[in-house]
Amino acid sequence: MIKHVVSVSGGKDSTATLLVAMENCSRDSILPIFCDTGNEHQAVYEYLDYLEAALDITIHRLKADFSEQIARKRMFIARDQRNGRKNGTRLRWSNKSKRRALAALHPTGNPFLDLCMWKGRFPSRKAQFCTEELKRNMAVEFQLELIDAGHQVLSWQGVRRDESQARKDAKKIERLNPKMWAFRPLVEWTAAQVFEYCASRGIQPNPLYKQGMSRVGCMPCINVNKEELRQIAQRFPEMISEKAEWERKVALCSKRMAATFIPAPGMSNHEAAKQTIWTVVEWAKTTRGGKQFNLLACLDEKTACASAYGLCE
Repeated sequence: MIKHVVSVSGGKDSTATLLVAMENCSRDSILPIFCDTGNEHQAVYEYLDYLEAALDITIHRLKADFSEQIARKRMFIARDQRNGRKNGTRLRWSNKSKRRALAALHPTGNPFLDLCMWKGRFPSRKAQFCTEELKRNMAVEFQLELIDAGHQVLSWQGVRRDESQARKDAKKIERLNPKMWAFRPLVEWTAAQVFEYCASRGIQPNPLYKQGMSRVGCMPCINVNKEELRQIAQRFPEMISEKAEWERKVALCSKRMAATFIPAPGMSNHEAAKQTIWTVVEWAKTTRGGKQFNLLACLDEKTACASAYGLCE
């Protein structure tokens, strides 16, 4: 039997993908899944509840657990007796840094934070391990369990070619292994078509799209653009405060006590190590070049509708 596994993020594309699946497949063969990163705005969880009620479905919530990895990291730190240096940095954890890290390095239950505490750093554009560890691996594990149970799997993915340069050649259907295929029904759609399709089925968009967000997965994403970070800081300052606290906790688990959620543009590695997410927020309030504050942007009402997709018109 074929199982249709639909990845749902709470965003427009995955919602439209779920609607397409429900119109073309039997209800009992559809398994919507949501990979909870732990770095989500509350509105995302509420929107998933809304979809479940509006569509009379159950979205399976998946969440990574790094307890074992953290336990192994604690053992490694405690036993570390390495000698020498690498790139000018001492290899071995000092006794002082050991005591500090071992006191802080305990699972919190938040997948994103625990992942970063285990790694001793935050993801970056060149090392975006969050996507792999928190989303891809969880979805693949779920689907492999279905295959082990004797099913074939069609993995429905809300991918559009015009989203980014990296996705411009995305295939509509692709065989991943003898019993699993990826299916991307929206590859040729535009964002406007996605919103129109959902509206025609009576489904409202995630409210974050009317609050300055161009995407709704992770808040903020490590790849957040300047304007969106400014909107987040203005509308949801508690999300920035949370990340500042995460920086403190991850730094305690780092040998060099350096952990920055989003490095500010133009900074050297030495400078970036001393900054916090509030440094980047201040930069996000400036005009192009980062030299002068954008006075017009500061006049925005934080409760006013703002949409990159024209949803406020």
